Amino acid sequence: MSMEFSEHNNLPFSERLVEAVKHHYLRYIIMLAILVIFVGPFLWLFSISIRGEGNIYELVLIPANATLSNYTETWRDFGIAQGFYNSILVAIMTVGSNVLFCSLAAYPLARMEFPGSKIIFLLILSTLMIPFQLYMIPLFLLSLEMRLFDSLLGVVAPAAVGAFGIYLLKQYYHSIPNELEEAARIDGAGEFKIWALIMFPLTKPAVAALALFIFIQSWSNFLWPLIILYSEDKYTLPITIARLSGAFVDRTQILAAGSVIAVLPVIILFFFLQRFFLGGLSVGAVKG
Repeated sequence: MSMEFSEHNNLPFSERLVEAVKHHYLRYIIMLAILVIFVGPFLWLFSISIRGEGNIYELVLIPANATLSNYTETWRDFGIAQGFYNSILVAIMTVGSNVLFCSLAAYPLARMEFPGSKIIFLLILSTLMIPFQLYMIPLFLLSLEMRLFDSLLGVVAPAAVGAFGIYLLKQYYHSIPNELEEAARIDGAGEFKIWALIMFPLTKPAVAALALFIFIQSWSNFLWPLIILYSEDKYTLPITIARLSGAFVDRTQILAAGSVIAVLPVIILFFFLQRFFLGGLSVGAVKG
């Protein structure tokens, strides 16, 4: 390895410069190819959404007859606005409940010693292996008994807390130094005060990562809202988009505009939370 490095240094400056340029060009080409693979479909979807009448599958990114009327028509006339509002409301309630309940569950599992804590944590993790289709019917019957049918609360309640959130926050709580907790106990703080004022504020990266995961999961949830909701004015955005695909097969621009509207909030949220998101994932992956 050292011989190869020394031989490389013995090359003339011009040859070393050419090799460096080739190396960087190759890296940039690979990065550009990855960018096209991930961003290309969304750009093509946006291109279709702004096309007017005519050949909507023409291979151009910005068509000559570009228009934003598809967005105004989709938003105003086909229930997208109400579905968007319902999905935002459901996502906010789901994210808030998960952050609160998962943190309250993860804190004692990570920071307290009590009999059966490991067994309880394993039982919580085991629920990740149970597919939703297995308990879908009992959950629906329970929702009927609790009078949650055809309500947005009935969409939120089954997803109010999850095993993944408990696991992620528990791993992050393990990374916090014990000295902070001990100093608060010396000052006379109780467990709830320690959690609320000291421990929970320190979990912002993990909370941001969890919030993004739960938001995406809630925003794209289709099956359970389709089962539990009956009134059209309570439909979430995925159900509204699905109804568009059945009613406007011949107007692909409308479907594309609705899909862009559905995807944009997730992209915007990720841009705002990506710093906390990556930090939360990295800590949760190596601690515990």
